[in-house]
Amino acid sequence: MGSTLFVDKSRDRLRPAINLFLKDHRLLTDYAWGAGALAYLYRQLGVATRAGSKGLCGCLTLLQAWIYEYFRLFRPSQLPQSPDAPRASSWISPRLPGGDEARRRLARYRQLLDELSADDVTCTQYGRDGHTDIPRSLYTGLIRFSDIVEGYDPARCLRQFGYRQIIPRAMTVPHEQYRPASGSSYIVFWDPWVNQLWDNVAARRLDLDFASRPCVQPSDIVEEYVDWFLTRSHPRITHPTDGEPQPRPLLVHQVSYDFLLLFQI
Repeated sequence: MGSTLFVDKSRDRLRPAINLFLKDHRLLTDYAWGAGALAYLYRQLGVATRAGSKGLCGCLTLLQAWIYEYFRLFRPSQLPQSPDAPRASSWISPRLPGGDEARRRLARYRQLLDELSADDVTCTQYGRDGHTDIPRSLYTGLIRFSDIVEGYDPARCLRQFGYRQIIPRAMTVPHEQYRPASGSSYIVFWDPWVNQLWDNVAARRLDLDFASRPCVQPSDIVEEYVDWFLTRSHPRITHPTDGEPQPRPLLVHQVSYDFLLLFQI
């Protein structure tokens, strides 16, 4: 729990909230540990973007395996493995350099990310029908671990199911949020009804055929998607040193209310 799934900067200690789930060992298999670990990782990724944050917590084994699966340029060597074995255990993690070599490798990774093309991304590494084997992968709504609640919307990456990428609807927004001017943490408050989303699988399942249509090429997108994406993300990691400055992405509160209504849940 403390060294793999819900890692914090104490390395191997447990958050007190986890003990609440361990009181009755008979209930351990009733919890969605995968969704909980993912919610916790999402929150830690958000915390890591804060200026005062140093390091990254959460299930980094999951994050590394996700990178290796989708981005072939960063894949290390892989061992042959039986289909029933955990996928992440097949990757042979490379030796991490230090000093100047680490800085050079970081610069090289940033350059590779900026030069990525559609052919460098494996969109359907689980096959086009992977979601039929795991229906939960089409759940859309909120995932939770203890007091941590994060949005989860597979429509933001329809190409992993073999469907053309569309402009996704707006994410469910929290009732209230607070980010202090200093420090890296933040607090989010949700309405009580969010607890009911996970249990209502049928109502919260993304209908792929209604949302989009199958891809001809794995990188297929709707025509307006790129313009939508560029106003909400950084198209490059490295800062441009010449040419016109790039526009800053829109913050959530800067998106017009009418646009949010258009794509609301």
